Amino acid sequence: MKILVANLGSTSFKYRLYGMSESDATLLCKGGYERLTEYASSIEDCLRKLQEEGHIRSLSDVDAVGFKTVLGKNLTGCVQADERVMDALLGFSAVAPAHNPPYAEAIRIFGQKAPGLMRVALFETAFYQWAPEAAMRYAVPESWYQAGVRRYGFHGASHKYVAERSAQLLGRDDVANIAANLYTKGHHEPQGKPCRVISCHLGGSSSVCGILNGRAIGASMGFSPQSGLPQNNRVGDLDSGAVPYVMKTLGLSLAEAEHQMTKEGGLLGVSGVSNDMRDVEEAALKGNARARVAIELFVHQVRHWIGAFAFQMGGCDALVFTAGIGERGTWIRELVCEGLENFGLKLDAKLNKETAAVEACIGKTATASIFVIPANEEVVVAREVYRFKKANS
Repeated sequence: MKILVANLGSTSFKYRLYGMSESDATLLCKGGYERLTEYASSIEDCLRKLQEEGHIRSLSDVDAVGFKTVLGKNLTGCVQADERVMDALLGFSAVAPAHNPPYAEAIRIFGQKAPGLMRVALFETAFYQWAPEAAMRYAVPESWYQAGVRRYGFHGASHKYVAERSAQLLGRDDVANIAANLYTKGHHEPQGKPCRVISCHLGGSSSVCGILNGRAIGASMGFSPQSGLPQNNRVGDLDSGAVPYVMKTLGLSLAEAEHQMTKEGGLLGVSGVSNDMRDVEEAALKGNARARVAIELFVHQVRHWIGAFAFQMGGCDALVFTAGIGERGTWIRELVCEGLENFGLKLDAKLNKETAAVEACIGKTATASIFVIPANEEVVVAREVYRFKKANS
């Protein structure tokens, strides 16, 4: 079975074609397009290239196309990408403006260009379906909750991959199997002691997730992708009282305040240097005080959420770093893990410095391990679409 995975951004379209079986997902090819103003021509070019390069003979050789959709209004899970999905995406387009409209458009275009091709959406929020209700609610009026104001959690495909792979690395194949089959079989508790993992997806967009026995128990991100940790140019968590205050004090409109929070905050806002952690680190090492504060703020928030989830789960068996900063940021990993020896988390300084963008154990004690696990969101989408296709054929 061949599954095409479509990954859409506000100005980009990336794709991967996988050959799927019960036991494996083989990457057959990948490609992408940047600086897009529309998606129709790039999607058409993608489908043409797959045939011209010999990966498929015709579009009928592709069994399904999967979309890593972010957030749907009143909809989550792994579902057929029909009008209901497009309505759910557009219903929350104001909450995820960089992702939802492009995905809705791409789903529509694929339907036009390849009308016989099954389209499947795997929502990023799906991984949090089994989190405790108390962990996913805000203390807002009931009318707000009914309107959809709650914690959703994001980076679900990335954290799900960590849930599966970290369990395997810990020798817990039972938990890995539970995590792998969450969307088709639901969650059930494994035999034996709990498996407690804290996943740190650190990149341009960042979040921390607590994973107990293969399922998420909560996430640092909440109602929108703008929340949680400070990100490249997003504020992250902010007291709601700050918004009306700055609007009155600085004479900002709501649109101007929103723009500044989502485009001028985060690493960029604090450092005044860049929204790229590499640039911020370089400036900090050269003595830039604001850049140093930006790094310390980022690390402080990561440690805050690690501590919260470790306490909630009664301990931590594995701390995992993934995504761009998590995989390559040796200094950030060092700062995050500083002084955690009493919690069983001891970073090996030599292994940490030698590890970048490869899977590795960079710290191990009798009670806990520290892993670097490269992000692999697309393979999670491919696997879930494969399972969905088999179940609905």
